[in-house]
Formats: sequence, C-alpha cells, structure tokens
Amino acid sequence: MIKTAIRLTILLFLLWGFLGYSQDKKNFSNIPNILQQIIPNDRIDSWVLVYNSYGKNQEIRTSGDKKDYTPQFSGFNLFPDEDSFYYIVYATGGKMNYITDLEGLKKFVGKIDNAEEAAIILTTDGYMVDEEFKDVAGNYYEDSANYYLDLGKLTSKECPYQKTHYTLTVSKSSGVVSKVKDNGTYIELYNKKCANNPRLLKIQKKVEPKDEPKKSTQRK
Repeated sequence: MIKTAIRLTILLFLLWGFLGYSQDKKNFSNIPNILQQIIPNDRIDSWVLVYNSYGKNQEIRTSGDKKDYTPQFSGFNLFPDEDSFYYIVYATGGKMNYITDLEGLKKFVGKIDNAEEAAIILTTDGYMVDEEFKDVAGNYYEDSANYYLDLGKLTSKECPYQKTHYTLTVSKSSGVVSKVKDNGTYIELYNKKCANNPRLLKIQKKVEPKDEPKKSTQRK
C-alpha cells in the first residue's frame, strides 16, 4: 500500500513537471535573431549571415575566419513580400558557397537542433513567424520529445488578404511534423477594390424603389 502511494506521488510530480514544462510558451525573437541560432551539421570552415536592405549589405553573424566573398543581389525571406533579403556565404574545403533560397537554407540547417531551426525549416512549406502577431503566430513550447510551434501562414493573397495560424508538432529526434492543428484565421484585410468588401457592398446596396400607383386611363 505504501509503495503504491509512493509510486502515485512520484507519477503525479512527474506529470505536473511535464505539463508545466511543456506549456511554458516562449515568443520567438525577430527574424535576424532566429537565423543566428542556426547550427550547421556539415563540416564548415566558416560562414557569414548577410542582410541586404536597399542594396546595402550588413553582416549580422560571422562564424569562423571570414573569407572574401562576392556580394549577392538576391536571397531568401522568412516573411512573405519583404523588400529586403538574406543570404549565407560559407567556406568548406577552400570553396565559397552561397545560399540564396529556402531549399538551400533547409539543407544548410540539416538536422533540427532547436526551435528556431524548426521554424526555419517550416518556412519551406509556407509557414512563418509573424512578428506582428507573436501571441498567436510566433511562439513555441517544448517537451522532451517535441517542439510545438504556433506559426502563421498566408492562406489568401486575393480579397480578402488572409492569414491563418497553426500549431505544428515537430519531433526533436527526426524533425518530422507529426501533427498540424488549424487554429483559424487571425487576420483578414479588404481593400477598396475587393468585390466582396462588406463595407463597399453595404454602401453600394441601393434601396429598391417602391412601385408608383398607376394612373387611371378611364374618362369621367
């Protein structure tokens, strides 16, 4: 009886600890800081993360001895419709390599080492950390087995412009997404040209004229 009670007590403490740990949500930082958390799995001599805005390059992270490289005129974004872009330059075996798209970034990241890398990998499927709405589309929590990421996704570029938020369960060991929960739309924007703009439809709606009484054609 005493052994059973002890076991139940230990089980309850473990359960409370697990729930407390797994529900401790953390907001992702901004995009540059997310990218700085990359831990490449391949053997790399050095690498540089470059941010380009209005044609100006800014090195926001350097790892290893920096080598001379050629500035790039295109790159990748982790947020749709950004005017700026990022690219990565890395040296391996005396050769300079350039990453300018999301697929190349995914290969560079390799095995997922942290929640930031999980978010980066998921951008190749259209998900994003929405910096303006972190409470619903830019946070995560974790347990010993998985990362649980709340991310956004642009689900309509037509009228109305729409974003939906999801909770994705990502395995720490394999990097596989085992579950995707649709949490619904969190932003919906109409513009003046939207044919289905509810405000515009309300303004354009006309009151049907009442039928006027017909004049009598009979002579008195």
